[in-house]
Amino acid sequence: MEASLLGGFMVSACLFGILYEHPTSPVHIAIASAGLRRALMGLSMGITAVLLIYSPFGKRSGAHFNPSVTLTFLQLGKIAQWDAAFYMLFQFLGGVAGVLVVALSFPQQISHPAVNYVATVPGASGVAIAVVAEAAISFALMATVLRVSGSKWKRFTGLFAGALVAMYIALEAPISGMSMNPARTFGSAIFSHAWHAAWIYFVAPPVGMLLASRVSRPRDICAKLIHHSHHRCIHCGANGGHAS
Repeated sequence: MEASLLGGFMVSACLFGILYEHPTSPVHIAIASAGLRRALMGLSMGITAVLLIYSPFGKRSGAHFNPSVTLTFLQLGKIAQWDAAFYMLFQFLGGVAGVLVVALSFPQQISHPAVNYVATVPGASGVAIAVVAEAAISFALMATVLRVSGSKWKRFTGLFAGALVAMYIALEAPISGMSMNPARTFGSAIFSHAWHAAWIYFVAPPVGMLLASRVSRPRDICAKLIHHSHHRCIHCGANGGHAS
């Protein structure tokens, strides 16, 4: 399930990347403003994230689809070590599989330099600024998730997360590439070979999210973004019919 969630996210990212950025795309031709296209990309991926989080698979697994998120819940003691290990393994596999599906279906379009397998790379401000930016947005996302999921608004946790993804892509992407996800970066880099600064996305997002967990120290939460399912929760043991 975790593999399919990030795989679905990457398929969506690649397809929308082609739609908005490939030079022959009618949408790219019609919308000359790079800022507007980026805003549309943010909206598209924010909606994608929300749909995945609230999907049956998302409700069942907890909708991490990000090793940084899984590490954070592991540090909080909300997920078993073996579960965390396999979550992260299959998140990486799912990220690669998602890009592969599009690469096999639209090889010329996804490999075009304007799309480049939607690789995440630092912006013109440089590596140091990208590291700080990735850590900052990751901190803010996890702090929001932990705060909302432990409140009366917990059923809207996925909406908050999706809104932040949309905003970050629209506004922050030119600075750091907006990954927050080592598996997402890995999935693109396997095909784009954009490894020169990939370490940023393996270091900054986990650090930012782990720091958020240290600051927030939530108690009444589970390792699920949306804790509502007809199935017994593998993390906290709540029965499906009684989970809230």
